[in-house]
Amino acid sequence: MVSEMDVFQRNERILKRNRIIHKILGQAAIWLVLVLMYIPIGVLIVYSFSANDVIGGEVFNFSFIQYSRLFTDAEIMTALGNTLILALASSALSTILGTAGAIGAFYSKRRARSVIENVTQIPVVNAEIVIALSLTVMFVFVGTYIFAGANLFSFWTLLIGHMILSLPFVYLSVKPKLIQMDPALYEAALDLGCTPNQALWKTTMPEIAPGILSGFMLSITLSLDDFIVSAFTRGAGLLSGDKTIDTLSTLVQAKIKKGPIPPAMRALTTIIFIVVLLIVIGMTVYRNVMAKRVKKRAGREAK
Repeated sequence: MVSEMDVFQRNERILKRNRIIHKILGQAAIWLVLVLMYIPIGVLIVYSFSANDVIGGEVFNFSFIQYSRLFTDAEIMTALGNTLILALASSALSTILGTAGAIGAFYSKRRARSVIENVTQIPVVNAEIVIALSLTVMFVFVGTYIFAGANLFSFWTLLIGHMILSLPFVYLSVKPKLIQMDPALYEAALDLGCTPNQALWKTTMPEIAPGILSGFMLSITLSLDDFIVSAFTRGAGLLSGDKTIDTLSTLVQAKIKKGPIPPAMRALTTIIFIVVLLIVIGMTVYRNVMAKRVKKRAGREAK
């Protein structure tokens, strides 16, 4: 006759085996996704050090010629400069406005805060093509009926488009930090003699700084990656002069229409990947160091 202990042990073995199987399957799925994601990037990186203009089908000839071509290609360098200027400008302005909006909404009344949050979430869930078409129609309408037929499309319309695209994500990055913050800090600063501005900069801003940084980095990523809004809202300006502004995404799309992508773009892809990887590693190391410092400080205070 089987005892209750035997049944219990058998069930424990079955549960342990199922947990191991689920863990193996989960890790295998994650590694499969990572491999599928990074194999194309790896191929581009490898062939960025090849003199071959076509990937595959030829003997691999190791060379730095693609990097030499990259830095001597005026068209690619102009598009890269436009992309970086636009990303930094739109991200900085979006971070300022998004942070100010998050703080203002957090300290507003419930009804006003609810309206602001609902309006802010619309661009997040909305299709990017809808945002691009809406901005295009608005700029055409304003230029036709308010400025008497003026062509408004320029760097400024492109900047507005990228700001509208990234601003809601800054708001959503800062908002959780405001919720986690101890509201008594701000009130205590006021009681201790700080002005509202001083209390804001000495208590609130340090507490939400990680959210602000996350929103800024996310804004840069969205701007660098954008194609649809850029294609619909761009005009002449920046490093392109009197010509229509080209970013990296619009330049690649234009090259694909005419033929294969320039081999020098493989070198640019490698450089971007390495820079992003170093930034991620640096931020991870910084967070770990800060977490260890906080833990040590808490330990000393406990003693």
